[in-house]
Amino acid sequence: MTTSGATSFTLDLNDLIEEAYERAGIEVRTGYEFRTARRSLNLLTIEWANRGINLWTIEQGQIVMNTGQITYPIPTNTIDLLDHVIRTGSNTSQIDINITRVSESTYSTYPNKNATGRPIQVWVNRQTGQSYTTTSYLAATIGPTDTTITLSSTSNLPATGFITIENETILYQNVSGNQLLNCFRGQNGTTAVGHTASPTQFVTVNYLPSINVWPSPNAPGNQYTFVYWRLRRMQNAGDGTTDQDIPFRLITCLVAGLSYYLSVKRPDIAPDRIAMLKADYEQQWELASTEDREKAAERYVPRMLFY
Repeated sequence: MTTSGATSFTLDLNDLIEEAYERAGIEVRTGYEFRTARRSLNLLTIEWANRGINLWTIEQGQIVMNTGQITYPIPTNTIDLLDHVIRTGSNTSQIDINITRVSESTYSTYPNKNATGRPIQVWVNRQTGQSYTTTSYLAATIGPTDTTITLSSTSNLPATGFITIENETILYQNVSGNQLLNCFRGQNGTTAVGHTASPTQFVTVNYLPSINVWPSPNAPGNQYTFVYWRLRRMQNAGDGTTDQDIPFRLITCLVAGLSYYLSVKRPDIAPDRIAMLKADYEQQWELASTEDREKAAERYVPRMLFY
């Protein structure tokens, strides 16, 4: 006999949900049962993000650093940064230099956060990515290169952070009265443009995930590039026509986890069956997470300090 020759097996959303319900001993009858299963599936992938590093969600990114700019946004679907370097040069002259991650408490103790030089330390500020519209508006017209922005009020703005005016995201590093100072325009992939003062053009505050580097870059643009490897959020559950954002080796674990999630929402499921489904889920997660790991040898180097 010959084999199929195919290695493309997966489960679309409908088959995945049906398999999970069958494991729980439930027959799918209504559209709501699919809807609630899809919601549970999204919650399940969020739980996976809290369980550790999922290798298939690692992505590389880079940020070209500007002279005097301390804070830089990173993608809003970032869970955390794993590694990072400061890159100088390009092509065959490219050099990657280590940059050390520090905590907020360590970063806050630096007496001069505006000191300049090649960045050697970074604090990762893991914000929510959420935003809200304020009652403040642009009180004076600005051009695309202006670095001072006058608002009707700054009373409900953080001391430093990101705002959006129309479609442009702007970083401001200081506040004085009703003015935002030391602004860096066109942040987060947007374009710096002019904006006309208007009492109906309200400012939006953005709590973007970001990095703060120290010291502040002292070289012109393109001299330093912050290169990082990040964990991103898993994509939302499919809609019945798309696959799940997981590798094939975790399909069994996904089905087991969804079956357990669905069972705890049903009052007609016996407690011993729920316990069995939970145990099966934990076993499948152990198998999947043990396989989904780095296979390279680890090397530990002691850090020696002398006074």
